[in-house]
Amino acid sequence: MKAMIVAGEASGDLHGSGVAAALKRLDPACSMYGIGGDRMGAVGMELFYHINQFSFMGLVEVLKHLPFIRRSLKHLKTVFEQRRPDVLILIDYPDFNLRLAKIAKRLGIPVLFYISPQIWAWRPGRVHKIVKLVDQMAVVFPFEAPLYEKAGGNVTFVGHPMLEELMHRFDRDAFCQTAGLDPARPIVGLLPGSRRQEVSRIIGPMSATLDAVRSKMPEVQGVIGLAPTIGRADARSLMGGSKDIPMVEDLTYDVMKHADLLLVTSGTATLESACFGTPLIVVYKMSTLSWWIGKHVVSIPDIGLVNVVAGKRIVPEFLQGDVRPEVLAAETLAWLRDPGRLAQAREELLTVRTKLGTPGASERVAALALELGASSSGDTH
Repeated sequence: MKAMIVAGEASGDLHGSGVAAALKRLDPACSMYGIGGDRMGAVGMELFYHINQFSFMGLVEVLKHLPFIRRSLKHLKTVFEQRRPDVLILIDYPDFNLRLAKIAKRLGIPVLFYISPQIWAWRPGRVHKIVKLVDQMAVVFPFEAPLYEKAGGNVTFVGHPMLEELMHRFDRDAFCQTAGLDPARPIVGLLPGSRRQEVSRIIGPMSATLDAVRSKMPEVQGVIGLAPTIGRADARSLMGGSKDIPMVEDLTYDVMKHADLLLVTSGTATLESACFGTPLIVVYKMSTLSWWIGKHVVSIPDIGLVNVVAGKRIVPEFLQGDVRPEVLAAETLAWLRDPGRLAQAREELLTVRTKLGTPGASERVAALALELGASSSGDTH
C-alpha cells in the first residue's frame, strides 16, 4: 500500500511516527511519503516538507505565509496525481489539512483524519464540512465521537496516542544529574511550547517568573524542556530573563515527571503533564488580533486540554495580558508553599488519564488506514 501522511507540527510528528511504524508492522511493504518531522523520517517516511517549514500559528502569521501554503498545496496536488496514494492520513493541523482533504476528495483518494479539530471548542458547524471531506475520523477523546455520529460521519474513538508515548528516561536522581539540578530541592519545570512564535512570546515571561520566585524562595530550581523544533541557541536568544536556567532537549517527559510544579504552554503538553500527575499552571499568549478573534469564537470556559477533559477547572490558566512574571510568580509561590494543594491536584490530574482510553491508538489508526486503503486499491492508479 501507498500511504501519504501529513502532520504540521511537533506533536503531529510524534503521533505520525507511531502510525507510520504501526503501518510498517502491519504491512512491511507499505511505502509512505508526505509532510512530517525527524521522527517520521526516522521510521522510513519520505518527506516532501519538514514540519519546521509550517511552524506558524494565528491569523496574522498564516496570512504572512499564504504564498508558501498555496505553493505547497499545489505541489501536493501534483503528488496526488503522479504518485497517487491509496490512502491520505491527515494528523491534526486542521486548516491546512482540510484544504488538502478537499483536493484528495476531488481526486477520489480516501481520507482518514486523525486527531479531530476542536469542534467542541469553536466553530462547531465545521463538523458538517469535515464529514463531507473525510471518509474516516479517528478521534482521541471519547466526547468527540458522538459529535461526528450525529452529523452522519464514520468515526472511531481510538484512544489518545500519548498513552503509548509517555515514557521518561531517567529516575529523579539521574535526571537531576543530567540537568545539573539538586534532587533534594524543589524543581519548577518550564515548557514554553514547540512553535517559535509561541515560544517567543512565552519563554521570556516564564524565565522572568522563575527569577521572581527564586528571589522569594532561593531553594527553588528551574529547568526548561525544549521541544525538538526549538534549538538551544534560539531559546536563549528569545528568553530575555535569566540566562542561567538549565535547558534539556528530548527530555520533555522527564521534566514533566520529575518537576514539583510545571508552567506549561497551553496545548497537548498540559494533558501529557496531567498524565504524569504533576501539578501545573497553564500559560498562553498569542498576537493581539488572534486573541481578539479567538475570544469571539471560542465557546468553552477553559482552553487548557487538561481542564477540558476533566470537565472542570482543576489547574489555573493565565492567558494573554495575565502572562506577566509578577502574576505568574505569585501563583507559583502559592502552589509551592501549599503541599496540601499540590497533593490534591495530583489526585485530580490522575483521574484525567482514565478518560483517555487505553494504549494502542497508533495501531488502531494504522488498521483503519489499511482498511480504507484496501477499498481504493482496485481503483485505476
